[in-house]
Amino acid sequence: MLKLAALESNKNQDLEKKEGRIDDLLRANCDLRRQIDEQQKLLEKYKERLNKCISMSKKLLIEKSTQEKLASREKSMQDRLRLGHFTTVRHGASFTEQWTDGFAFQNLVKQQEWVNQQREDIERQRKLLAKRKPPSTNNSQAPSANSEPKQRKNKAVNGAENDPFLRPSLPQLLTLAEYHEQEEIFKLRLGHLKKEEAEIQAELERLERVRNLHIRELKRINNEDNSQFKDHPTLNERYLLLHLLGRGGFSEVYKAFDLYEQRYAAVKIHQLNKSWRDEKKENYHKHACREYRIHKELDHPRIVKLYDYFSLDTDTFCTVLEYCEGNDLDFYLKQHKLMSEKEARSIVMQIVNALRYLNEIKPPIIHYDLKPGNILLVDGTACGEIKITDFGLSKIMDDDSYGVDGMDLTSQGAGTYWYLPPECFVVGKEPPKISNKVDVWSVGVIFFQCLYGRKPFGHNQSQQDILQENTILKATEVQFPVKPVVSNEAKAFIRRCLAYRKEDRFDVHQLANDPYLLPHMRRSNSSGNLHMTGLAASPTTPTSSIISY
Repeated sequence: MLKLAALESNKNQDLEKKEGRIDDLLRANCDLRRQIDEQQKLLEKYKERLNKCISMSKKLLIEKSTQEKLASREKSMQDRLRLGHFTTVRHGASFTEQWTDGFAFQNLVKQQEWVNQQREDIERQRKLLAKRKPPSTNNSQAPSANSEPKQRKNKAVNGAENDPFLRPSLPQLLTLAEYHEQEEIFKLRLGHLKKEEAEIQAELERLERVRNLHIRELKRINNEDNSQFKDHPTLNERYLLLHLLGRGGFSEVYKAFDLYEQRYAAVKIHQLNKSWRDEKKENYHKHACREYRIHKELDHPRIVKLYDYFSLDTDTFCTVLEYCEGNDLDFYLKQHKLMSEKEARSIVMQIVNALRYLNEIKPPIIHYDLKPGNILLVDGTACGEIKITDFGLSKIMDDDSYGVDGMDLTSQGAGTYWYLPPECFVVGKEPPKISNKVDVWSVGVIFFQCLYGRKPFGHNQSQQDILQENTILKATEVQFPVKPVVSNEAKAFIRRCLAYRKEDRFDVHQLANDPYLLPHMRRSNSSGNLHMTGLAASPTTPTSSIISY
């Protein structure tokens, strides 16, 4: 009986403890629910605050973008008078746009005409002066300065008395001092005109560069005004479009602001032609998805990052890229024609660094479309960082498609012909084999163009002409212009890149270890000998041909 009472007592105590524990847990649960409610309210408050911040950011960004658009259009209208504008001209039943230069160019033309007129006047006066040049005689036999004009005058008078016909008077001869004095004046005037002409030419070249910018801005504004995305939409509830950067065949690129990551981005909007068949649309979309998958995995400081990819509708999809403030190399070369060897070498070093990365990852990648238009200058100058973009034609060298002799070129005819090697133009029963040496050839062409301001093969030819005339297939040897002066090492590097036979051409790994791209040369203070990391100067190499960077 006592044991039963003890058990009952213990049971009651356990029950009381459990009930107490339950009460404690209920109170803790209530506290947690209260905390959750408080946190939920706080979260809603922060969400509301964040939405307000995002809304305010959008408002400020749109206001800023609107002001910039207005300012760019006002400046463009002002430059129309100064630099020129497009006018629509009718030719029969069709209309074409024709460029008309502004008053700045017209003034330069007038100045040049004035200089030409002055030069003609001076040349005419010099011819008259030559007729009055005194005869070159010895000083002992030379008549005095006063007697010589009198003798010429007497002869003219006597001749007039004896001759019944009226004859023009002979030009009065000058003294030697007078002749040299006048000749010196003409030389000085011609020198001054030559200087003015050089200044006019320099101003004309400057205005032409400014005009190129003006024309580019006119086209950009026109494309932006005709775009359906011009009114700052927010795509995918995240990317606020600010202004148009450029327009291609089937795509528009906008500067945008990522509201989630709080950073600027470049949004490329691909719009398919609605008249295309579904099969063609599917192929284009598949091609873009392939580019996205390739580009998304790349992570290198010399390659533009790809952030996102999404669809807007069945005919429109977008890719989001890293935004770079500067222009591309193609625009820079159109403005400046060429650059120094140091600047060009720096750009090539960075390109090769990116190519080495592309060939070290698994599977390796051939870019296949390296050209100045796909090389971005981060700060818009030739002395800064670069980034490679546009992997639309890139090739994946996986084990299934890549063999010892390379991989089949399945997209023959695509690409930019000036920058493709001869093997890409070979036509036969089987598709040509390519490797990363395609990109090496492109590097050589880009380097040549940066140094000389022209392409080594097919310059001033269209892509159709290059194809019809087999320009690249005939490009067996590169020819270097005399000017500007370029080091022998740079020329040898270009020759290694532009070797006609791909078997003789460097691959990317060999190019990355090329002596020309290795660290700067250093001069020994003690012996005066030249050294370079990884390469000793040859005894037969003239020191004048080695450039120190």
